[in-house]
Amino acid sequence: MITTERQGNVLVIVSNNPPVNALGQKVRQGLLAGIEAAAADASIDAVVIRCDGTTFFAGADITEFGKPPMGPDLNKVINLFEDSRKPVIAAIHGTALGGGLEVALACHYRVAVPSARLGLPEVKLGLIPGAGGTQRLPRVVGVAAALPMVVGGDPINAKKAAEIGLVDRVVSEGKLPEEAVAFAREVVGKPLPVSSRRTDRLADAVKDPAVFDNFRREQGRKLRGFEAPEAAIQAVKAAVELPFDAGMARERELFLKLMAGDQSKAQRHLFFAERAANKIENLGPGTPLIPINKVGILGAGTMGGGIAMNFLSAGIPVTLLEREQAPLDRGIATIAKNYERLAQRGSLTPEKVEAAMALITPTLSFESLADCDLVIEAVFENMDIKKEVFTKLDAVVKQGAILASNTSYLNVDEIAAMTKRPEFVLGLHFFSPANIMRLLEVVRGAKTLQSVLATAMALSRKINKIAVVSGVCYGFIGNRMLSPRQREAQKLILEGAKPWDVDRVLTDFGFPMGPFQMADLAGLDIGWSKEASKSSTVREVLCERDRRGQKTGKGFYDYDENRRGTPSAEVEEIIAGFIVQSGKPPRAIDDQEILERLLYPMVNEGAKILEEGMAQRASDIDVVWINGYGWPVFTGGPMFWADTIGLAKIVEGLKRHAALLGPEFSLSKLLEDKAAQGGRFNG
Repeated sequence: MITTERQGNVLVIVSNNPPVNALGQKVRQGLLAGIEAAAADASIDAVVIRCDGTTFFAGADITEFGKPPMGPDLNKVINLFEDSRKPVIAAIHGTALGGGLEVALACHYRVAVPSARLGLPEVKLGLIPGAGGTQRLPRVVGVAAALPMVVGGDPINAKKAAEIGLVDRVVSEGKLPEEAVAFAREVVGKPLPVSSRRTDRLADAVKDPAVFDNFRREQGRKLRGFEAPEAAIQAVKAAVELPFDAGMARERELFLKLMAGDQSKAQRHLFFAERAANKIENLGPGTPLIPINKVGILGAGTMGGGIAMNFLSAGIPVTLLEREQAPLDRGIATIAKNYERLAQRGSLTPEKVEAAMALITPTLSFESLADCDLVIEAVFENMDIKKEVFTKLDAVVKQGAILASNTSYLNVDEIAAMTKRPEFVLGLHFFSPANIMRLLEVVRGAKTLQSVLATAMALSRKINKIAVVSGVCYGFIGNRMLSPRQREAQKLILEGAKPWDVDRVLTDFGFPMGPFQMADLAGLDIGWSKEASKSSTVREVLCERDRRGQKTGKGFYDYDENRRGTPSAEVEEIIAGFIVQSGKPPRAIDDQEILERLLYPMVNEGAKILEEGMAQRASDIDVVWINGYGWPVFTGGPMFWADTIGLAKIVEGLKRHAALLGPEFSLSKLLEDKAAQGGRFNG
């Protein structure tokens, strides 16, 4: 796992701990032995730390979290690097993340190849660095450069790292071992730069301590609700205000508090949940995959174009089909515009944009899809239309190709039955905007082949999606659970709650928006027909009055020119009229009831999904809701959140509200049984 090799007067300590050279106990022990051996050997003048495989140390061994610690402690190991009287050089390729960057920071020098990325992503697990990252990084690069890395958690590239002083030299790709050794020989005999003893880069923050409050204010929206980012700011501030040892103690104190807290447990749960979602029941690792070399997409609208971009960006040719030339041209133009924005932001090079656009073939002919290996329909959400489309596809597309529906609600088995190859049909439910949202619900039909399912899961990784398998049911996992929440939101406003109070309760909980804000954003007239409208619901009346959401400047809210919404007196008047019609007087509804009425039925529906086998595991449901619907990450998802507050509390609340929840509500037996047994959905 850890080996050493001599190259003249340089000792090279090499880690080979696939897949990511995690800093587990055996690796730490090997590093300790290596640096001690270098210290004891008078013929060794310098030390290089590097890794075999695809990456430098990519972080701590997360499987050790929550278990009794096993020595040596990482701090002990890296303190020996820093205290070495012989220069220690970190040779970085791949990623140096978390504990990996903390190892590099304790080395006297860092060299990296251009493709390397360096970062401290612990905040994404609800933690902060625990081995000196918050103390050494600002001493090396300054507070202004350190804060985004520690608080945001996103890695930076080698070029940026060199610009801020984190990397001492960027070396040739593919020549890291020899160039790192050559660099080590250059610095032999020079004064050693020890990170923990530096104070020069802290001077700006000492002069202007407002840098921390300014950063909080600038990042406020991103950090809202999360505990770890604030702890990270406090830790970096300690690096400025306290001696190194006291700062380390403060870092440790903050780290341990977060480690024991619910938010970190939730975020660590999500980390493992996203990886578990790839493990499919009865689907072995040797399941043969169907080669996908060309993809066809029906529909060049917002959804179809977004879906196309996923494959184009992954280097997979796309044939894009529309019925008429004008919408086809608009779709191609929108894709080009989206790519231009990515290039302007620096997310893609102009060359990559050009390469992606070169892979798209626009067409008005169904026959152009004949040689595609996968065809995805993204047409109007209407069963009759989808049945007609699949009948045509079955007749045109080559045998052995996969046919997929991007339906959000409809029965995939009913769609598959229109073909002579139902075993090659499944649902691929992308979320809008499809080129940005990472969630993909893969809907397994009753006859879907194992190889078809395995191909869809492998392809999802290639196009950078987090895929979750669902069975066939109305709305699958996400939209099925959304339905009871939306239903209760509508009931609440007819009982006396204001739409903005309902929204506020959910945004205070951590959602980016509430149900009425979401409706205004999407457009209240989706599925509404002026000819069929009968003023029978609040939504119908709003649409009849041309209050159709943000696009018309008014919906449930009134909007200004910047699309900022404010409560609407007209909407209050409309709702009041419906309350009068109901014959029931409005009542005061407190925030706790609103929260329970909105979220407890969702947990109940999630439990039913598990009972019916529509989701493989509770954590899959959490992955869907966090990645597709904005459920706050720091709660771990609806099912983990239910575990955290207690299933008995959920059941008690549902029974208390049963009369208001109406005849459509029934309590999940799985939820009731687990609550009675003191059980949990997740582990």
